Amino acid sequence: MNFTRALAAGVERVTAWSDLLDDINVFPVADGDTGRNLVLSLAPLRFPEREREALNRDLLLSARGNSGNIAARFFSRLLHAEDIPSLAAAVARGTDQARGAVREPKPGTMLTFFEALAEGLRDAPGETDPGWYRRLMDRLQDVVRDTVEQQPKLRDAGVVDAGALGMYLFFEGFFLALGNPIAGVRPVTEAFGDRLRVRRSVSGPDEGGWCVDLVLQGADDSEETYNRLSAVGRSVVLIREQDYLKVHLHTDDAVSLRKNIESIGPVVRWSVDDLTRQTTDFSTAAAESSIHIMTDAAGSLTREGARKLGVTLLDSYLTVGTRCLPETLFSPGELFEAMRRGEKVSTSQASVLERQQTYESVLGRFGRVLYLCVGSVFTGNYEVAREWKSRNDRDDRLTVIDTGAASGRLGLMVIETARFAARASDPEAVVAFARDAVARTEEYIFLDRLKWLAAGGRLSKGSAFFGDMLHMKPVISPLPDGAKKVGVVRNRNDQVRYALEKLEAGLAPAGTGPVLLEHSDNRPWLEKEVLPLIRSRFPAAEILLQPLSMTSAAHMGPETWAVAFLRHAVPGDNAQ
Repeated sequence: MNFTRALAAGVERVTAWSDLLDDINVFPVADGDTGRNLVLSLAPLRFPEREREALNRDLLLSARGNSGNIAARFFSRLLHAEDIPSLAAAVARGTDQARGAVREPKPGTMLTFFEALAEGLRDAPGETDPGWYRRLMDRLQDVVRDTVEQQPKLRDAGVVDAGALGMYLFFEGFFLALGNPIAGVRPVTEAFGDRLRVRRSVSGPDEGGWCVDLVLQGADDSEETYNRLSAVGRSVVLIREQDYLKVHLHTDDAVSLRKNIESIGPVVRWSVDDLTRQTTDFSTAAAESSIHIMTDAAGSLTREGARKLGVTLLDSYLTVGTRCLPETLFSPGELFEAMRRGEKVSTSQASVLERQQTYESVLGRFGRVLYLCVGSVFTGNYEVAREWKSRNDRDDRLTVIDTGAASGRLGLMVIETARFAARASDPEAVVAFARDAVARTEEYIFLDRLKWLAAGGRLSKGSAFFGDMLHMKPVISPLPDGAKKVGVVRNRNDQVRYALEKLEAGLAPAGTGPVLLEHSDNRPWLEKEVLPLIRSRFPAAEILLQPLSMTSAAHMGPETWAVAFLRHAVPGDNAQ
């Protein structure tokens, strides 16, 4: 039995359904981040073949949010399983560890799921028995369905607990990957039905303040430590592992918390989420349109921006050193600092399983779906989607368009299509609009140094060296036949001049239309020098400022910037 592959498969399944988990996350706080937190927290399990002690440490350091910290505690013990008999004991120990991380355990959460799993595994067969595993998953499905009645917030919203559902998704994928063909597996949306749809009228803004995850070195998890932290925060979770103490809590003053907590021990990891913004965003989710838009995160669209537009993102993966995360969850600052230090940076696609599960997720939740896919010349996503559609989409509800685009060109066509979809009642009109946007969107990317392309193998090191020595700065455009060099300039002033000339030609004659200005680690310079010039030259244009996609930034490096725009319609464009 390949437990390593099974753990990775479980994480991939949770990742593919993470948007759904975010959408139903109302307990303990309606902040819509359970899916994201589980993806971040369980990321080390994608590569569980590493030494167990190091993996436990990585789980501790990666854990985010209430659900992520509890799950990380559970999985730190699951790693000790090597076969089905030892799995039962590992799950029992993990359940005890997870419960011990919470001072006041609540029913109707992932803890309830873990307890039911531990009980169900007590009589696990030593060999593959599809019938037994089907009965186990049926029992766990009932446990998750019942969570809706076990907490007032879940009952009011009419949904199951997001953390419990996340663990159900994990273990169904886990057991399948172990070679147990669970007969009659139903799509998640069919299995749980209306219990996956929040009654928005009862999910107004919830708790405010800050959600903090931090790791202290050398601190203990004594009653005194708990009381000190409870005096400056709430919902405190403490996890001790080796010489580290992981702390999760909510607070009204993150700055004062940081000052006070440093007296307990050195802070080796610190992350903060704005609960006020998260709960407000959750309560004002985008309205459902006649056709749901899906795209790849290789377009310059953030998770927050996608959520406001009601767009599903399929992530690529970014590996920096030993860390591998979905690109939209990687800190831009961390990426650029690592690149400047010379650390190895690489990108990769989601597994075929994760991609296929994502297609199943969106079709299970929406009647019609339009997938504006990153250009097939850049990745294999288009081929994977088309193959899956041919085998699974008998009702032709998924439309897949090879945009031939990436980066901001893809991002802008998605933004405009999502906006159009929000006010259109005819799905076919949205598809036609998208095809027109594909034809009319342009992008010009301005690199600062060629050495980053050489580091990623996209240019010889010799060419990069002489190009940088001669101050040659290429201008790149992502096109259906690849990323093409469309010009060369020598300095920033030339870059800006080039961009203005392209905008002048593309936005003429009225100078109107959307413009997407993209930054890497140079946002202050763009805001001070470039943005005012574009605004003064094109006062009627709508200018959006967003970061480059992390996969683009990983290949093109610090100081890169770009401009994308929707070219004005001319005869022959087939414009809407």
